[in-house]
Amino acid sequence: MNQTTTWNDATRHHDSFKAVIRSYVQLTKPRIIPLLLIETAAAMWVAGQGQVDPVLLMVTLLSGTLAAASAQTINCIYDRDIDYDMERTRHRPIPSGRIQIRDALVFAGVLAALSFTLLLVFANLLSAVMAMVGLAIYVGVYTYWLKRSSPQNIVIGGAAGAVPPLVGWAAVTGDLPLAAWLFFCIVFIWTPPHFWGLAMLIQDDYAKVKVPMMPVVVGDAATARQIWYYTLVLVPLTLMMTYPLGATGVVYGAIALFLGGVFVRKAWALLNAPGDRDLARSLFKYSILYMMLLSAGMVIDSWPVTKLLVSSLSGYIL
Repeated sequence: MNQTTTWNDATRHHDSFKAVIRSYVQLTKPRIIPLLLIETAAAMWVAGQGQVDPVLLMVTLLSGTLAAASAQTINCIYDRDIDYDMERTRHRPIPSGRIQIRDALVFAGVLAALSFTLLLVFANLLSAVMAMVGLAIYVGVYTYWLKRSSPQNIVIGGAAGAVPPLVGWAAVTGDLPLAAWLFFCIVFIWTPPHFWGLAMLIQDDYAKVKVPMMPVVVGDAATARQIWYYTLVLVPLTLMMTYPLGATGVVYGAIALFLGGVFVRKAWALLNAPGDRDLARSLFKYSILYMMLLSAGMVIDSWPVTKLLVSSLSGYIL
């Protein structure tokens, strides 16, 4: 009996409309999306120098949600074979038969079209195009091309997760200055240590389905070394938002320095004990908190009241 037959045999009928909605939401991997939206919002606040139109903010975040949901849905469609083989993903909507491939494709297409249209109407063409570029990189470069063929999959394909700041910045200003691309680079460099921390925890699943994630191909020690290198590059990169670019102030700079110091310490601990799963888990969880707080630091720093307080304190001290 082939796998397709198994999927058909596993088809389940939803017992309520609520269950149908739940399956489609699960298809979008919703836990991944909030961090992308936080990055988008942070870029909007920095670009708007602390003042963002609430309607534009909500529309941009909604559009980002739709674009990310579309990309994740297509990822689920393409990865249905390996999802079926892994215990932790076997019960997702497509491998379990709760949603058919045709329906998932239509769903993904509608989500992408809505995302593009909303940004085009309420923001501008550049932001709408960038949202679709992010979707295309995730689907075409990461999911289709690199995920199953190279241990560098998350390095190159991870550019998709770095696009949301560009979308947010473009939505506010209609252009993409150097500071916007620096934000892109920050997320781009952050992605490998973030994802490899998780990959070290679930590498057995990846090995089972022959997905060449870094820990599977080169082992824990070499992966921990890569995490260390990327973290060392990441911290000074975040500080460049304050100097020399001046897109952020000293409040963000202090936050970035503190958060980066903790990240470096965790990466160093893992480098010295690469087989310790607790250290890998700690680094992975912190990497999420790191990006959330770094983005929040940008927002707080951009507020006019923050700038006023810093200016007052500087005048008082000097």
